[in-house]
Amino acid sequence: MTSHSATILQSIDQGRANLEKLRALEPEIARAGDLIIAALKSGNTVYFCGNGGSAADAQHLAAELSGRFLKNRRPLAGVSLTTNSSALTAIGNDFGYDEVFSRQLEGVVKRGDVLLSLSTSGNSANVVKAIDVAKAAGAANIGMTGEKPSKLSELCDVCLKVPSPATPRIQEMHILVGHILCELAENAVT
Repeated sequence: MTSHSATILQSIDQGRANLEKLRALEPEIARAGDLIIAALKSGNTVYFCGNGGSAADAQHLAAELSGRFLKNRRPLAGVSLTTNSSALTAIGNDFGYDEVFSRQLEGVVKRGDVLLSLSTSGNSANVVKAIDVAKAAGAANIGMTGEKPSKLSELCDVCLKVPSPATPRIQEMHILVGHILCELAENAVT
């Protein structure tokens, strides 16, 4: 045992317990997968957004679709709204940070698209505004949050509320669920 063993083992045990509880979300994960598959099969786009670690996850998941996940196949339309630093800083400066995702979406989102929003709190104002824009355009909304009640859980067509209140554990489950969604899409669309 090292001086770090207690922290390491506690984190592993928490992660394992959360993954077991995550099994209960299987029907909602399948519904989210169906929305993504329908969009991609129709030639539509899946947009991703989030802040901080969720921004990194949004970028990661978009790349799994546009590049490849497990198979060499044609690119799928996955776009992260978190990656254009010029757009983020210009919109943030000119309109406010609450508009950084919604303003980008207004120019491109259409009926049949999907917005997948990641927010550990489920209450990020810029993510909520993006959902409003996507809804108004007729796009489907998938949210990924933690277990606490949130605005995303009220606004999204499917909200995947992973079973933890702790940000690191939530983010670990978000990337797992995101990878499952990418695998479902890749299997169905290619």
